[in-house]
Amino acid sequence: MDASSQFKDSLPTTPDRLMAVLTSLDISFTTHTHPPLRTVEDAKALRGDLQGAHIKNLYLRDRKKRNFLLVLEEDKPIDLKALPGLIGSDRLSFGSADRLFEMLGVRPGAVSPFTLINDPDHNVQLILDADLADQPCLFAHPLVNDMTLGVSGADLMRFFAHTGHDPRLLTF
Repeated sequence: MDASSQFKDSLPTTPDRLMAVLTSLDISFTTHTHPPLRTVEDAKALRGDLQGAHIKNLYLRDRKKRNFLLVLEEDKPIDLKALPGLIGSDRLSFGSADRLFEMLGVRPGAVSPFTLINDPDHNVQLILDADLADQPCLFAHPLVNDMTLGVSGADLMRFFAHTGHDPRLLTF
């Protein structure tokens, strides 16, 4: 299965349910549909004139089996060998597709901050680029990769408060 809306009903939370939660929290968002985007390069090629912060999201796991969601601006470089020292973890690797679905309820290509809605037990630690917290508009997939939501950084922080995830803010 891919990460598009075609399979949204097989997810623990559908994009429609996520958007209903955002609406209930009085979080404003814009919705954009597009062909499936699997990489930052795909997004850059197809985004058109969407003005705002565009992000990349990495689901990582260390040797102690701790899970991390790293969210940062799409063009910021990340040194995965240096990151453990910044976050106090062991060596990091990308989590498997099966583990991603188990922990965050999405398939590769649809990882985003919104996946934390599927982590009620807080098994995933959120590491957030500090520059994103006050962005007037940033863009993230709503659990599928053929849609994008635009939301403010402040509203995204409110979403994290709702899910009970306290982001660890880092400057990259």
